[in-house]
Amino acid sequence: MSISSYLETLPLNRIVKYAEGSPKNGVPFTGYPRQHPSEKHKFILIYDPLGQNPKVLEFKIEDILLIEEAPSAITQSGEGVPLVKLWIRKGAHGVILEPFEVDDRVRFGNMPADFEDSLFKKPALSGRF
Repeated sequence: MSISSYLETLPLNRIVKYAEGSPKNGVPFTGYPRQHPSEKHKFILIYDPLGQNPKVLEFKIEDILLIEEAPSAITQSGEGVPLVKLWIRKGAHGVILEPFEVDDRVRFGNMPADFEDSLFKKPALSGRF
């Protein structure tokens, strides 16, 4: 799914904003939140949606500790993109959805070379199946 597809999904409406100060056991992520298109207990956060290298992050809704409003980003056409700062519980698991080009050699945008190399190594088969 492309970045624009994620921007067009339904708004994230199951989260209620509140302010109690920054949680000590949370990590802030700023971006554009949307309801996950297929899993209702998750949401996606488009990190740096108008930047050079936007990322799509996926988290569980239950891992949100706090939501704070952030200044909106403005597109070149003058359209506003509402941003929020989400505090995610330390220890929570997130997923980065990273686009890549399929070719003789898989090309990732900002992935370390050793990870790309590991994709082409033949796995060592051990034990019985």
